[in-house]
Order: sequence, then C-alpha cells, then structure tokens
Amino acid sequence: MSKSKVKVEKLENDSTSSQVLREILTGSPVRTILSIFVGFAVGAIFMVVFNPEVLKSFGYFFSRPGDTFGAMGKTIGDGYGALFRGAIFNTQADTFEIAIRPITETLRFAAPLILAGLGVGLGFRVGLFNIGAVGQMAFSLIGVTYVATQIQLPFVIHTIVAVIVAVIFAAAYGAIVGFLKARTGAHEVIVTIMLNYVALNLFSFFLRTPGLLLEKDGGGTPKADPALETAVLPNLFTDQYRLNWGLIIAIGATFFYWWLMERSTIGYRFRMVGFNANAARAAGIRVERTFVWAMAASAAFAGLAGANQGLTAVGGVTPSIHANIGFDAITVALLGGSRAGGIFAAGLLFGAFKAGGPAMQVVGVAPEILHVVQALIVMFIAAPPLIRALFRLPQPPKRKPISEWIAARLGKGSASTEQKASN
Repeated sequence: MSKSKVKVEKLENDSTSSQVLREILTGSPVRTILSIFVGFAVGAIFMVVFNPEVLKSFGYFFSRPGDTFGAMGKTIGDGYGALFRGAIFNTQADTFEIAIRPITETLRFAAPLILAGLGVGLGFRVGLFNIGAVGQMAFSLIGVTYVATQIQLPFVIHTIVAVIVAVIFAAAYGAIVGFLKARTGAHEVIVTIMLNYVALNLFSFFLRTPGLLLEKDGGGTPKADPALETAVLPNLFTDQYRLNWGLIIAIGATFFYWWLMERSTIGYRFRMVGFNANAARAAGIRVERTFVWAMAASAAFAGLAGANQGLTAVGGVTPSIHANIGFDAITVALLGGSRAGGIFAAGLLFGAFKAGGPAMQVVGVAPEILHVVQALIVMFIAAPPLIRALFRLPQPPKRKPISEWIAARLGKGSASTEQKASN
C-alpha cells in the first residue's frame, strides 16, 4: 500500500463520536420541529394517564365515551393552556402590564440558557463535548462575585469590569481542558466532569470563608455579600418586571457567535477541526492549539452566563446560583443545532418551560411532565434515525469521502499540468 493511500485513509478515519455529533447538528429544521411536536404529544399522554378524573372516566368508558374524551381534552387544554399563560401571555390578568409579565420572565430565564448554550454549541462545532459549563460558570462566579461585592467602582464601569472578569476566569478554566487534551490526549468529557466538582467545591469554599466573598461568617447556608448597586445589571423596564440587561448581553453574544463561527478566520479553523481534525492537520492547521482556544472560547460564553447569574442575584449568591444552567445548555445546544439562531430559539423554548412550569403545577399538572417533554425532545434530536423512522423522512445525503475530494483535486492538478506541457 502506498504512503499516499495510507495518508488518505488516515484522513478519513474520523471518530465515531464526531460522526454522530455531526449528524445530530446538521439535522433539518423539519426534524427539529417534529421532535418538539412528538415531545409535546408524549407529554400530553402523560398528563392524561396520570390525571385522576380521566382515570375515573375510564370506568364507564363504554357507556359514556364522550365523558372520557372530554376529560382528556380538558386535561391537556388546562395543562398546556397554563403553560401558555405562565410563559407567554396571561389571558386571565386584569391589566395589560400583568398580562405581559410571563413573556418577560421567559426572556429572563432564557438569557443565561442562551449564553451557556452558545458555549456548549461552540465546543460541538469543534468536535468537543464540553460537559463542564456548570464548573466554568461556578469558576466565573468566583471572579464576578468578588468584583461585585469587594471592589468599589463607578456605575456602568463596575458592571463592565465584573463581566470581563467573569469571562476571563471562565476562559482560563476552560483552557485547562483544551491544554490537557492537546498535551496528554485526555478526553474532554472526563476532564470537564471532574473539573465541575473542583469548581463547585471551590466556589462553596469561597462562600464559606470570611474575607473572600463575604466579610464575616453568616452561618447556615453559605451566601456571599449582596452585590453593590453599581455592579448589578439594571432592569430593562420598570421594577415591576425582573427582566434585565442580561437579555441584551445574550442578543449581543448571539450575533458575535454567528460572526465568529460563520465569518471569521478563527471560526473557519474551528469548523474545519470539527469536521475532520486529521484533514485540518494535513492542511496546516495546528489542531492542538485550536483545541485550547476553542475550549477557552466555549467557556467564555459560559462565563457570561455566570456573570448574568451573579449580577442579578437578590441578597447575594449561593452555591446553587448556577441552577444547573450548564447542563440545560447541552440540550439547548443540541436542539439549536449549535447554530446561533437555533440556540437562541432553543433558549427561548426552555426559558418558557422554566417560566410556565409553576403555572402548570397550579392546575394540577406535575412539574415532572415538563422535564419529560424536555428529555423526549432531546432524545429525538439526538436520535435522527428514530425521528426519520416515525415520520418516514428521507435519508440525509451521504458525505463525500475525503479521498474522492483529494482525488478530484489531484486530477485537476494533473490535467492542468498536462495542458501546460502541451502548450
């Protein structure tokens, strides 16, 4: 076997995980919409199955089937109607100001999900599974909380400095993962999971130790001093709504992510490494260095999510301030296909789930139903053959082997050489 043929086969030996990830992230919008639809449909089945009134009506189904179907329709309508009123628009409110409050809560919950989702999505585009957004958020919270509580700065400048520090802390923490992968070959999934525990426990230590993130021991649940007013992210509207400038940061970060991944030279290198690291290396890209920069950039977006949480906490941050946003960001990135617009839309959807969940619980729907819907949506997104089989969708076109691309390029080169020789 010739050396050139061995080299081509090496370029084609992409890892199975990268191939699976590529298929998940390159799904069509139709498949995404169908996955969401099936998730809600199965959620409706769970509502019906576990509703006492519906179960009671099954006892006389053959004598009065209309009662059963009516109870089923009422249960589903009440459940998803409550979700709409709690997340979009409260049709039962007395005033317009109260009626639009749900959509502001959805946007407020969505902002950190979008920011962290952008970070996880960036890692996916480079072929990296960043499972450490929680730890990166926690590490950024150490920096942002210290700046917000212990340093005196003017208004606006204080907020900007706190956000920058959060980004630097998170990026540095993420770069450790990229460095270990580049130098030792350590898998980023294992490293990020372990570093999650390190960052979370270190954050708790800072919250418990007087002189670090709090002036004196307050006892009980560890809690930092409240952020100074000059550092807090201001509300976008009146104090009646809790929606703050975190949404503006999320919108700006989404546009920056789009430019970075779709228009910049760095983004081109990121995408090429994610498509095929061996081919990128053969093209002259320093793959190991790219891993370090990609993990740092991925963590930087998670740092923005940490800044959003730290600068909006009322009464001081606690160890649970991250609210598992880093893990939810994985589902947001998957649902959004790791594209800027998709992640933004997915963040809004999951923000609506968080905002509307309590309203569903009020009408008797267990909050776990929404968790089931979220899990099913992600499952169908992550299992393209399953959703294609359910709806008989066509198979995606097969990716052209890189050997054919190289052969075509070589053929063009030899043809041009022959033409020059004949001339």
